[in-house]
Order: sequence, then C-alpha cells, then structure tokens
Amino acid sequence: MNVTPELDARFRAAAVREGIVDVRYDVVDSPVGDLLVAATERGLARIHFGSTGQEEELARVFGSRVLRSPIDDVRRELDEYFEGKRHEFDLPIDLRVAAFNEEVLRELARVPYGVTTTYGALAAKVGRPTAARAVGTVMNRNPIPIVLPCHRVLGANGSLTGYAGGLDVKLQLLQLEGAILG
Repeated sequence: MNVTPELDARFRAAAVREGIVDVRYDVVDSPVGDLLVAATERGLARIHFGSTGQEEELARVFGSRVLRSPIDDVRRELDEYFEGKRHEFDLPIDLRVAAFNEEVLRELARVPYGVTTTYGALAAKVGRPTAARAVGTVMNRNPIPIVLPCHRVLGANGSLTGYAGGLDVKLQLLQLEGAILG
C-alpha cells in the first residue's frame, strides 16, 4: 500500500495535534547548510548542524515518540534571521541541561545581535569569574546554537575559537550580524 504525501502530512499533523509525539524534528535549509531542528510541546529543543543522525539522541533525551514533522515557527524565525530581518528570537525554549549550563545559556541569550563577548566575561556575568573553561564546555554542548548565540563568544584575545558548526560557520554568522567585517 502506498501512502500519498497528502495522507502522510495529515497523519503527522494529527499525531502532533493529539499530543502523541514526544519530540518532532525537521530539516531546515540555511546559508550555513542543513540544520536539523527539534521541538517538544514546551518549545525548541535542538538545533544540530547537519540533517541526519539525531533521532536516537532525541529519543534518549525527550522520549521514544520521535516524528519528522514541519516546525514552521522555527523555520520562519531562522529564515528571517538569515535574511537579516530578525535580531532576536521569540521561540519558546525547552532547555534540558544541568543547572550551571542553564544559567550560562540564559546569560548567553542576553548577548545582543552583532555584539561579541568572551568566555571569561560570560563566566563573570554568572558569578564564576574563574570558570571561563567551564563556560567554553557549555558553549561546546549548547543544544540550540544560533538561537542561543554561542557564535558570539570569542577567546580572551578576540580570536575565533571552537564551534560545533565549524569556525567558517561561526565567522559567517558573525559577518551576517556585522560583528566582524567580511
């Protein structure tokens, strides 16, 4: 039996509407490559550079009912960001991380569009001025890059340092925001 695309779309929409999905995901095409985005009932839960290989991780963290389904609000806000029309995201966030990581990521979310900071400055803002390396680890494990803008965090000397999407993507995002001239 073949399922038509229309029937498939109706099935997926009904599963989301009926609340029988723990986490849904989709792939968003962007200027920095494919982004796998995932959301729960509570909000945006993941952005991953690349389009595959995250289903098991999503099931482990959020529950076994994982379904690929459009996430239109995330797609729209990311499109607006990459077009230069959006400087702040209005998406609800489902952040399931340790307390220190959450504190750092919430402070990170306050770094404005087009502005950079350092790992040390971010550590100081969360009351842990000697924890720059720990902040770097949090940035490395940021589950929602771009929306939680770890690309805006630089080394103490202003250098670009590690980024999950690659340093070329970090540079591209900073250039998009005008934080670094191209």
